[in-house]
Amino acid sequence: MGTSKYITLASSDGYEFVVLREAAMVSPIIKSMLDPKSQFAEARTGRCVFEEISGMVLEKVVEYMQYWYKYRDSENVPDMDIPVELCLELLMAGDFLGLDRKDTSR
Repeated sequence: MGTSKYITLASSDGYEFVVLREAAMVSPIIKSMLDPKSQFAEARTGRCVFEEISGMVLEKVVEYMQYWYKYRDSENVPDMDIPVELCLELLMAGDFLGLDRKDTSR
């Protein structure tokens, strides 16, 4: 059985987001979880549950992953709208998922 083109990310409050696998690979944490050589259940199921991230925050994280994927080779990238009230939680989620790391190569 081959790996699916899409994965599912689930939040602490039960929201689920279907994301292009390649876009989610911007996170080294998700990339490790989905590595077929790993022993993680996520690698077999293609579903990652984040008990520490709310649906509202995970939705914005997914939006960022899609944004990163869409503009990864672009020079003139438009600003992404980030609600002020989510900034702290987004910073914490981004840190947890390793989105602050410079190396985003696949």
